[in-house]
Amino acid sequence: MCGISGLYRPGAEVSEDEIGAMCRRLVHRGPDETGTHIDGDFGFGIRRLSIVDLESGSQPIFNEDRSVAVICNGEIYNAPQLRQELAQRGHRFSSRSDVEPIVHLYEEHGTDFARHLRGMFAVAIWDARLRRLVLARDRLGIKPLHCWQGPGLFAFASEIKALLQLEGCPRDIDLEALDAYLSFNYILAPRTIFQAIRKVPPATTVVVDSGGVLFDRYWKLELPETRRGAEAGSELLELLRETVRMHLLSDVPVGVFLSGGIDSSLILALMSESLPRVKSFSIGFAEASYDEVPVARATAERFGTEHHELVVEPSHGLEVEKLVAGLDEPFGDLSALPVYFLSQMAGRQVKVVLSGDGGDELFAGYMTYVADRLARYYRWIPRSLRQHLIPWIVSKLPTSFEKVSFDYKAKRFVEMAGDGPLRSHLGWKVIFSEAEKEGLYRPGLREALSESDPWEPYVQIFEYNGGLHWLDRLLRLDLSTYLVDDILTKVDRMSMAHSLEVRVPLLDHRVVEFAARLRPNLKLKGLRTKHLLKEICRGLLPDDLLNRKKSGFIFPASLWLQRGLREFTADVLSPASLDRMGYFDSGYVQQLLQQHWSGVRDQARPIWNLVMFSSWYSQFMDRSRGGENQ
Repeated sequence: MCGISGLYRPGAEVSEDEIGAMCRRLVHRGPDETGTHIDGDFGFGIRRLSIVDLESGSQPIFNEDRSVAVICNGEIYNAPQLRQELAQRGHRFSSRSDVEPIVHLYEEHGTDFARHLRGMFAVAIWDARLRRLVLARDRLGIKPLHCWQGPGLFAFASEIKALLQLEGCPRDIDLEALDAYLSFNYILAPRTIFQAIRKVPPATTVVVDSGGVLFDRYWKLELPETRRGAEAGSELLELLRETVRMHLLSDVPVGVFLSGGIDSSLILALMSESLPRVKSFSIGFAEASYDEVPVARATAERFGTEHHELVVEPSHGLEVEKLVAGLDEPFGDLSALPVYFLSQMAGRQVKVVLSGDGGDELFAGYMTYVADRLARYYRWIPRSLRQHLIPWIVSKLPTSFEKVSFDYKAKRFVEMAGDGPLRSHLGWKVIFSEAEKEGLYRPGLREALSESDPWEPYVQIFEYNGGLHWLDRLLRLDLSTYLVDDILTKVDRMSMAHSLEVRVPLLDHRVVEFAARLRPNLKLKGLRTKHLLKEICRGLLPDDLLNRKKSGFIFPASLWLQRGLREFTADVLSPASLDRMGYFDSGYVQQLLQQHWSGVRDQARPIWNLVMFSSWYSQFMDRSRGGENQ
């Protein structure tokens, strides 16, 4: 795992200082060593976290005549097979690095090389003969890659903060990205919070040469031609065994993030078939409804792991600032904070962990899919009851600050279920509705965003998959949006803040393709989520774990914002702070705070969304104007 960056400025020299400045901002991603290569008007560099071939795997790596150079953030799990095939074709290797096959794949296949890789990666290749830069991001968007195309230059980096080191990189805020963030808690690719900086989409290659910049999609999850039935269970289990074994490729110890859920427990079970003893890491909270440590501990004992756990208490504002510093742009997912502390704990013990991320989007694990099914029946109820009587009854439920409480689910369901399938599905993720943003926004921002529609990208993806079963349409939607720009972004940034590599075996692209071919009722059978996945786990995992209700990995924000974080929140969202930013109506925000503090209504999600934006603004906008180089 590493941090990469580079600059191509045709006709103008690139300096070692420019590349060095970007690399220094990525030291947390790779504290072990720095590697750079300057070739006139091009230069790139890498901060390396040494995991495979510790002694001779330094990057950049060159081909035999040094005309092609490569740097890579990630891991190539089929590197041993690629190495053997390429050696048979006459290519010579100088290391055991999993990255070295890439440079020879490029010699064989040109810009089509990424199709042959199995892994997570953000790759940069410099072809000195053709004066051509080639970038590639992995199929699922596990590893990040950002770019800035300025006047006469093209720059790229793993994280936004590295690009901001370049002279002239503008910091103008993309107001439509801000609008999207306030709607959904994250910013969907290719946008970032900055107008000038863009995310390279997953499964995309970028070619930069004298002819310009060309983006090309090299992989898509196509519509399934055939459906797999229940007999596919044994094949799925063997595929998962294979991918977990491949993800153990490492010259350093590998651990596992262990929650109280099925996905991480299954990963641990399969790891235990290959490793004598695994280090496992779990995090919990003093608030019982949020704490999964007891369940995780029982699983750890079952597999005899060296188990580490941490109970997190309400923290102070400094930790929020550290979250923001690692994320680079506004990000409001409540699970970022526990992942930060989990990564901090694990990073003190190991360099690599496996995680169960992706299972919910592949096998229908979220309870929102159950709600989607129930909503289809709810819409049969006469409109008059749905619009008046039922909402009135639900509104009388007392507010609870328990984790995903009944009143929260009931109120959210009634609010959203009457809409169409896309609106009711995304409604569970909405932070500020369009109506609520009318009150939140100051007039100037409201006018500037009069044509903005943060729902449009989701509508396009949903319509593109119109030929699929309703469940598969929603799974594809979450796989290409929420998973990439929320879940994987969170895991990458929070783990890399502690120089920890997180691998996600369930998102091996062959597993993803296999899951896409399964019949919908093997994913959601009645109201049972992850049906087939649970079936193949019988015998591997205890029945009580398989039958356990799904529980999200979030911190007790509702309670903490009333108690330990109250003073910090009041300061970050004070009228003076809001006036300085100039976007939000301070009276509206103070009303949110009072509703939450008094217990009238749980406003934790919108409040945390605004806390994260205000903290980001303070670090990346206020300080830059004051002369501090972020």
